[in-house]
Amino acid sequence: MDTTPAERYDAWYRTPRGAWIGDVEFALLARLLAARSGEQLLDVGCGTGYFTRRCARELGVIATGVDPDPAALHVASTQAGPGERYVEGHAERLPFADRIFDCTICVTALCFIADRRHALREMVRVTRRRIVLGLLNRASLLYLQKGRGGGSGAYRGARWHTRREAFDLFAGLPASDPVIRSAVFLPGGGAIARAIESFVPGRSAFGAFLAVAADVTA
Repeated sequence: MDTTPAERYDAWYRTPRGAWIGDVEFALLARLLAARSGEQLLDVGCGTGYFTRRCARELGVIATGVDPDPAALHVASTQAGPGERYVEGHAERLPFADRIFDCTICVTALCFIADRRHALREMVRVTRRRIVLGLLNRASLLYLQKGRGGGSGAYRGARWHTRREAFDLFAGLPASDPVIRSAVFLPGGGAIARAIESFVPGRSAFGAFLAVAADVTA
């Protein structure tokens, strides 16, 4: 049966490698987010809702996913459970009132947005407590494999950040105490990758997935 690009993207998280990477990234996001049950969470650039779903179902938050792609939102909506909703919209013009969410996540979507600063200002505007960004790390094996020369495959056109650039995203915004961690050190997902992931500290600078968290102070 034919499938859409959005359906194929969502199905990747059910492959052995995709499921492992999803688990590793979600664990890091959840640790930095420190969400409380019943809080309101926004997932900016949610795509097909993989992280939105996991936040709602595993963290007990009330999760809203926003994305400009109707096809991705359709896939997300067909799998939605209690505590989830999906809204069409752009990161640069979030269709929400000020400070309506306790926390906000944005998992790699910022890497494909031209006006990253404006999108991040919008996230700060709608958030009361904490923002966690998932970025692509330029100082990683995945960058050497997929990121050079403008990127290849799903990474074509993506912006890859250094740790310094990740910190600087919050410069001049009402956000404090940024913390950076990384994960997915060997992106192949085999037995060696999984073993290394279990003992390399998240403070290491070389994971493909770069997560930065900051507290909103406005």
